[in-house]
Amino acid sequence: MAHHHDHSPKDYSRAFAFGVALNVGFVIVEAAYGIMAGSLALLADAGHNLSDVLGLLLAWGANYLVRRKPTERRTYGWRKSSILAALINAVILLVALGGIAWEAIQRLGAPVPVAGKTIIFVALVGVVVNTATALLFLSGRKSDLNIRGAFLHMVADAGVSAGVVIAGVAILMTGRLWIDPAVSLVITVVILFGTWGLFHDAFNMAMDAVPRNIDPEAVKAYLSGLPGITGVHDMHIWAMSTTETALTVHLVKPDPEDDDVLIEKASKELHDQFGIDHITLQWERIPSTNQCGDSCEIK
Repeated sequence: MAHHHDHSPKDYSRAFAFGVALNVGFVIVEAAYGIMAGSLALLADAGHNLSDVLGLLLAWGANYLVRRKPTERRTYGWRKSSILAALINAVILLVALGGIAWEAIQRLGAPVPVAGKTIIFVALVGVVVNTATALLFLSGRKSDLNIRGAFLHMVADAGVSAGVVIAGVAILMTGRLWIDPAVSLVITVVILFGTWGLFHDAFNMAMDAVPRNIDPEAVKAYLSGLPGITGVHDMHIWAMSTTETALTVHLVKPDPEDDDVLIEKASKELHDQFGIDHITLQWERIPSTNQCGDSCEIK
């Protein structure tokens, strides 16, 4: 058997701490302005931004847990927590987008006056705060689904705040109140595409599906082409976390010569070519008559 461990998830604690502090400060400022201006919209948005702070805390907690060492009881440690955090964040985002879209549709039918310059100013601050926070997670959004969830939360808020600014200015210039809900709907639809991708990937990972960036047919073809291998079966590929992938497989190899050399070669090349970090190979000298059947075999 072979086990290959490579990189551990990056520590984003500083980025999360800064992002949480920045957004908590903005929530307090936005709520204060909402009370002073008597704006229910600002108070509602402050509540929405508070939910994003909770989303950041959730992702932060998962980023910490995923780096904890395995124990006798939790042999994989807390790696799955990053997948669960990404999935929960995706659901929170979808619910939030649904709420924004519903409110926008209601306002299209019955436009309401916007509180003017105060809301525009606060929304502008929101664009700066949320964009700055999103940039903290920009580098990790492609390699870590949990970080991508935090990134999308901030991008969504920055987009909505930008929409408020654009709509507010346009309304002040034209007096057309329908611009506000129309801009909100457009931004919601744009953000929905990225959020749905996050939900889809996180759900599949939670169900132990093969990660999207790995072609199982290509992996099986590679293993079948190794020297001395006459059969490949019971192959399973799944995400251990949002950054680590595992593989277990039975390889039929009648000749035991060079087993150790082949293990090292396969482990390195599976990592380099497919990004698989935790690899378990099981040798069989004759084709097994006790396989788990077509339901678990990659053909």
